[in-house]
Amino acid sequence: MSRLHNHPERHLVSRIGWLRAAVLGANDGIVSTASLIIGVAAASGGRSEIMVAGAAGLVAGAMSMAAGEYVSVSSQADTEEADLAREKAELEASPEAEHAELTGIYIARGVNQDTAKDVAAQLMAKDALAAHAHDELAITGHTEAKPIQAAITSAVTFTAGAALPLLLVVVSPIANLVPIVAIASLVFLALLGAVGAKAGGAAIGRATWRVSFWGALAMAITAGIGAIVGTAV
Repeated sequence: MSRLHNHPERHLVSRIGWLRAAVLGANDGIVSTASLIIGVAAASGGRSEIMVAGAAGLVAGAMSMAAGEYVSVSSQADTEEADLAREKAELEASPEAEHAELTGIYIARGVNQDTAKDVAAQLMAKDALAAHAHDELAITGHTEAKPIQAAITSAVTFTAGAALPLLLVVVSPIANLVPIVAIASLVFLALLGAVGAKAGGAAIGRATWRVSFWGALAMAITAGIGAIVGTAV
């Protein structure tokens, strides 16, 4: 057996699409729902009012995340398709120029001119559009836009994230609801940051701090606005 077969490699770039949507959805679910609950609670709302607001926020947020991700990623997919169609037309109209363009890309990466010409010719002979999509447009199977996957992932993870602070409304004493939801949500966010960093092979400490900081800021601002509105009303 060759050394290549004894040295399997696992690259994490293939997780970019769903991981980004999952982390975004869960993070937004925790932060937006916890902030909404804290804001309503700070405005002196009762448990039933807080539950209604939180549940409405969960449903609306999940639908908004799904729709937003689908539209956003679909726009990316449309752009990729347009670029591929344009590249296909250029290949049909000026194959020599496209060969020279691909050769130049390889030369810029450090390949000598003769080898670059041969590599470009061989790749274009096999699948010219795929070669230009990969090396000129940076469109690959790992990074291509997948709207449905992004929409479903965001909606599911948003719902899971939002359910955590909403559950605390049910089990926590109303008098201590704000600090309990705030502290628990920060713990949830820290865990989310750590899990996301681990799945993506990133630095756990930096990701955890980043997610926790912005979550704490969002909840603090919402609590302050809720308290002001509650006092004014």
